[in-house]
Amino acid sequence: MQNMKPKPAIVVYFVISLILSLPLLFFFFCFKTSTYTPPDENPSSDLRIRPGYTTYKTYIQRQLNKTLNPKLRKIWTTRDWDRKIQVFADFFQVLKQKNLLFNESKALCIGARVGQEVEALRRVGVSDSVGMDLVPYPPLVVKGDFHHQPFDDGTFDFEFSNVFDHALFPDKFVGEIERTLKPGGICVLHVALSRRADKYSANDLFSVKPLVNLFTNSKVVHVRKVDGFGLDTEVVFRKTAKKDQEASDNIPMVISHLSNMLWKVSRNREHATMGGWEIGQMVA
Repeated sequence: MQNMKPKPAIVVYFVISLILSLPLLFFFFCFKTSTYTPPDENPSSDLRIRPGYTTYKTYIQRQLNKTLNPKLRKIWTTRDWDRKIQVFADFFQVLKQKNLLFNESKALCIGARVGQEVEALRRVGVSDSVGMDLVPYPPLVVKGDFHHQPFDDGTFDFEFSNVFDHALFPDKFVGEIERTLKPGGICVLHVALSRRADKYSANDLFSVKPLVNLFTNSKVVHVRKVDGFGLDTEVVFRKTAKKDQEASDNIPMVISHLSNMLWKVSRNREHATMGGWEIGQMVA
């Protein structure tokens, strides 16, 4: 009996099928690996990004679901209007007493919804104030994304926000504040540390430390407890003045220069010992 051999036609069909399936497998692999993933702020840290946002568009739409909610907007502009303005005005008066806010300050309120905090600023004398939100509310609030503020560098003296928990990219949120603040400008954040924020929040903050780390061009002015519509902590930063930043940037150069001087002194002392020189003959 002759040995059975695989028919060449079967082998050819198998190879052709494998080749034809490769593009499909490649497309499937690319589709699976290209899924949008928000930044991981280290789940074990004190700043955690909430999962569930497959694209930035998904994130924006969820925020709009709250901002455009007709019931909420009615409450914000009627029942809550005067009450919130008074609470914000009290906060701003304290900041004025601490010389962190002035009537001449050019101020921005980030994530201002319908602008109660803007109206509060104007009522306490800070007339050059404006709010920013995904949905404008003229004349108090202009359209803008706090991850990409629509303002030039160094525009504001003062920026306030109580929506840090809604930032999907906290580093961009803070980076835009520092970019649009003038040197020496003040940023005031109201955040929740003792309780979790609402269902529309994109991150959870468990201490002030992550904020301090994010504000790379600013210094902490003060941290205090507040009662601000579910937010319990006020953190105030001052953007580093240009000359201070330049001094900080020059530190590595100064250290390098000192190291070179020490190296020269060390080398000269070594030569002096070897050649029997007097110390006074060393040349730096």
